[in-house]
Amino acid sequence: RSRTVGELLAPTSPFDKKCGRENWTVAFAPDGSYFAWSQGHRIVKLVPWSQCLNNFLLHGTKNVANAISTRLPRQNSDSSQKNKPCEHIIDCGDIVWSLAFGSSVPEKQSRCVNIEWHRFKFGQDQLLLATGLNNGRIKIWDVYTGKLLLNLMDHTEVVRDLTFAPDGSLILVSASRDKTLRVWDLKDDGNMMKVLRGHQNWVYGCAFSPDSSILCSVGASKAVFLWDMDKYSMIRKLEGHHNDVVACEFSPDGALLATASYDTRVYVWDPHIGVILMEFGHLFPPPTPIFAGGANDRWVRSVSFSHDGLHIASLADDKMVRFWRIDEEYPVQVAPLNNGLCCTFSTDGSVLAAGTQDGSVYFWATPRQVSSLQHLCRMAIRRVMPTSQVKNLPIPSKVVEFLCYQIILK
Repeated sequence: RSRTVGELLAPTSPFDKKCGRENWTVAFAPDGSYFAWSQGHRIVKLVPWSQCLNNFLLHGTKNVANAISTRLPRQNSDSSQKNKPCEHIIDCGDIVWSLAFGSSVPEKQSRCVNIEWHRFKFGQDQLLLATGLNNGRIKIWDVYTGKLLLNLMDHTEVVRDLTFAPDGSLILVSASRDKTLRVWDLKDDGNMMKVLRGHQNWVYGCAFSPDSSILCSVGASKAVFLWDMDKYSMIRKLEGHHNDVVACEFSPDGALLATASYDTRVYVWDPHIGVILMEFGHLFPPPTPIFAGGANDRWVRSVSFSHDGLHIASLADDKMVRFWRIDEEYPVQVAPLNNGLCCTFSTDGSVLAAGTQDGSVYFWATPRQVSSLQHLCRMAIRRVMPTSQVKNLPIPSKVVEFLCYQIILK
């Protein structure tokens, strides 16, 4: 069993309606400074993550969200501390379905032609929060001040997922029930650069590869789509799931892609050649393809890759969170969770956060393990080399298989 670290419970009132409180999305800032979650009823809470952890240690695991102190210890209160973390409660004006943090790298150029003026300050770090709403709008907030910066209006349906390019360019991709993905340049005042069409139905999720060159998108179909983000063209479809695919995430080195589906399975793919390398089942025996949509109590809702590249977390309707190792067939740790909807690892990989239908968040300590030197070398190589290049290296075939994750050494 995984050890519980803490929980943030959404406040309830006697006349609180049951629906509208779903916590569809939780996120950690890229630098680990903030944690955000959608508390339901239009509200997003932004809390400094270190303060959150300290509260768990001080007051035990239970923590009502509204009871978190907004005061932080004074430390070097000079101008260099102007961006010290503060808690914010954001009213987005509509039900929140998705959120994502994005941080800028000042010297990373925008793809737009005219950057004479905009509302973002170049030459200094920015931390933004994008929120995708029920009415199809995307609102962009300044994390340090809690102020609204942009209101993006092009989607005609629910914005189901959001993801920022990890390269600091402030390129944002949104996935919507209007069957499209849209690419926005926030350094160009939120200009919409491209619409990616290909899904025949709702789009549930999207994720960038670590080098920002590939985008994966999944939706209400059995296929997984991979897009070239330099040319905005489809690279390939990955086919193998037997029901809707609802979540996806790349490994930290970009060599693997994990996808979760209502067919009760998590697949781990080699996205470069489109083959399934591993399968993690949540129902035994697994449902046959003809009944793949029938095991409602085993639907997998969410999947997340740990920063160590060795562990994957999955969350299913059978009231369990599972931690898997990519070289083992069965979960290495499990934890109970009712009505879970989403999960993600903290920036340092030490904690898993999961959101539920009642607007609360639960946290667990993740499996800790010192990665082998072999695995660290593999990740370093795979960060810069796709599978095709690795296969052409003049090295023994066993080493090639290891580097391609076709054999897993512990």
